[in-house]
Amino acid sequence: MTSSKFYIPSLDGIRTVSFLIVFLSHAGMGYIVPGGLGVTTFFFLSGYLITTLLRREYEQNQVINIKYFYLRRVVRILPGFYAVLFVGAILTLLGVLQGEIRLPGFLSQALHYYNYYEFFNGTTGVAVGTDVYWSLAVEEHFYLIFPFLYILLMKMHLKPKQQMLIFWGLCILFLLWRCVLVFGMGAVEQRIYHLSDTRMDSILFGCALAVYGNPVLDAPYGSERLWKYFLLPLGITLILLSLLFRYPELENTVRFTVQGIGIHLCFVPAIRFPDWLIFKPLNWKWVRFVGLLSYSLYLVHDTTIKGIHFYFNQMPMVVQGLASLMISLILAYAIYRYIELPCTKLRKRFSSSSNLTP
Repeated sequence: MTSSKFYIPSLDGIRTVSFLIVFLSHAGMGYIVPGGLGVTTFFFLSGYLITTLLRREYEQNQVINIKYFYLRRVVRILPGFYAVLFVGAILTLLGVLQGEIRLPGFLSQALHYYNYYEFFNGTTGVAVGTDVYWSLAVEEHFYLIFPFLYILLMKMHLKPKQQMLIFWGLCILFLLWRCVLVFGMGAVEQRIYHLSDTRMDSILFGCALAVYGNPVLDAPYGSERLWKYFLLPLGITLILLSLLFRYPELENTVRFTVQGIGIHLCFVPAIRFPDWLIFKPLNWKWVRFVGLLSYSLYLVHDTTIKGIHFYFNQMPMVVQGLASLMISLILAYAIYRYIELPCTKLRKRFSSSSNLTP
């Protein structure tokens, strides 16, 4: 059995940064702050963390209990997911929140195909601010498939490097598919950005790091100087380039690939060198605590932003943003305290591998 204590330095801090990027973008700074980068980072983190847990389970037990995998995911994701969804719908029906609820839209969120519903039908018929559910649908689609692929690779006795190359190969296929859609079929940005068949590689990049060169499971490779003074700046440069080049064709094809590589190059040193000056803030106690709330914050923040704007649109945007952040933190802590913590105890019944929260 695997130890119940397994902590990855900087991980919660990276979650906090990712959430703040998304929050600032939705709070009116989207013209400066690239919210999509925050979502892509969340995807990467999810792939890395869940694959790390699956790998540890297999290495310790020589088997992955697929039933327990899905039970853990249900207990981790769905209670908060449905609590926010139903409360948002009820407040909309009561007229507290702007908009209207229609059964097709509500069901698309409840049944995890909202990203496709949104593409074909728009955002009408759902609670205001719940548009973020598109990204959760992408993750749910990915994890319907990925554990079986990973188990297959383990049963084939492929070496970690071979597994990594397969995942990177799949990422290349996703890139090629985006190129076909954009250059050959004239696909629009929403088609590329929101749908599962064009975004799963953002999760796969994290999976690839988890199986080979994992900074918490594998022996370090590359010198400290190489990572700090060459690969990390290279990763930051790649991310910046992906944001600066605003040609639609590039944004809808290579952007996610370049960002996946850049995040990889930034992620490894953040984990390996948590006490280095530039990464220390990621490990401050309050930063890690916000990261612990990041899933609930992601669920509630956009509804809060839009609700505050609807009722207090005369206030300066900065004041609205600060009020939205504070209310989001309060709501997220309530979800954490009264939903997530009780569910954590239940989730431990289905896992002996760790206390991490994928």
